[in-house]
Amino acid sequence: MTAVPVPADQPTLAPSIPRQLFLDSGYVLLGLPLAVASFVVLVVGSAVGVGLVVTVIGLPILSGTLYAARGLADIERLRLPAVLRQPRIRPHYKAAEPGANAWRRIFVPMRDAQSWLDLAHGVLRLIVAVATFVVTLVWWAGTIAGSLYWAYDFALPRGEDDTDLAQLLGLGDSTTARIGLNTAIGVFFLITLPIVVRGCALLQASFARAMLTGVAEMRDRITVLEEQKRAAVSAEASALRRLERDIHDGPQQRLVRLAMDLSRARLQLASDPEAAGRTIDEAVTQTRDTLAELRALSRGIAPPILVDRGLPSALAALAGRGLIPIEIQVDPELGTPGGRLDPAVESTAYFVVAEALTNVAKHSRATECQVCVARHDRRLTVRVDDDGQGGAHLAKGHGLVGIADRVRAVGGDLAVLSPPGGPTEIRAELPL
Repeated sequence: MTAVPVPADQPTLAPSIPRQLFLDSGYVLLGLPLAVASFVVLVVGSAVGVGLVVTVIGLPILSGTLYAARGLADIERLRLPAVLRQPRIRPHYKAAEPGANAWRRIFVPMRDAQSWLDLAHGVLRLIVAVATFVVTLVWWAGTIAGSLYWAYDFALPRGEDDTDLAQLLGLGDSTTARIGLNTAIGVFFLITLPIVVRGCALLQASFARAMLTGVAEMRDRITVLEEQKRAAVSAEASALRRLERDIHDGPQQRLVRLAMDLSRARLQLASDPEAAGRTIDEAVTQTRDTLAELRALSRGIAPPILVDRGLPSALAALAGRGLIPIEIQVDPELGTPGGRLDPAVESTAYFVVAEALTNVAKHSRATECQVCVARHDRRLTVRVDDDGQGGAHLAKGHGLVGIADRVRAVGGDLAVLSPPGGPTEIRAELPL
């Protein structure tokens, strides 16, 4: 059972205080009749089902009660986002296997832990709903009655033996004292109304969230962490395999040839010194080429310029080695001591750009490329655009899969927009 959040491209903006007040009030006041309906339906259904469980009739009734609890829980989940300002989350319930008979379908909700939590919430929510309903109603009544007392004071009947609150407090029995005191009480209720109603709504909504989505959110978080772990392992394994292949195909072959050239030069020293000199010159060239390849490999693992000078300088150096014109747009603060990112995020951003530029050079047939790195709130956006032939995708066996694994390992998302004919946009969202 995993949680299914409603996707949101941007964070939900907080509504204004009056709008939030009415949303919270409606949530709390409507919560009582829903709680009463849930309590009656579920308690009666559970009692009848358990009472008749020794017969054949009791099990279908109990199963139907659990399905009713699911439906009532879904209604409550629909109401939660307005109060909690979070995406709606609905757990995946257990479903019957295809072709299952009627009795197997009856037992499906009984084997689902979330269904029993829905039932418990439907019964226990009445306690919270009554308390929050009373407090909210009292505060609204105090606000309206107190702040508008001046409008209906003249219409209130008073007898000779009646004693007003103002008299009890020693303020006298004048109209001014009565109106002033009750208006002050109304203003107090009015000022505290948004806070009190918000607290009641959060209390009721938090209880519902803990019962209806808490387990699903926890399991969903565990699933995400497991996927991130698998992605990190896959990305690390791919990087190691690629490094092993590059070392075997490049520096290792050159070192083998270097050893052979040096052995040949040692044999030529006595018989043909000139030939030995030429062989040594070739060995020196091989040494320089090997060092160049080793430097290139080290840049792919952890480039020193990234560690020493930060992401802007590292990307600028990366663009300088490009085969096509590359425009770099990076926030310069990312390279300052106070603006440096977490090393894992910094390394991932560099890797995304490096691998994307490699794919552009190998497959896109592009004539120009643009790299944009910007920080927005608590996320880092890395975008690589090119004007190539398009057709890039995240299918298994393509180079972008390694980028996706690296991005997923740090909790980010990778999107590829590359229609046939181009252009191509690779966008990575990394959490800070």
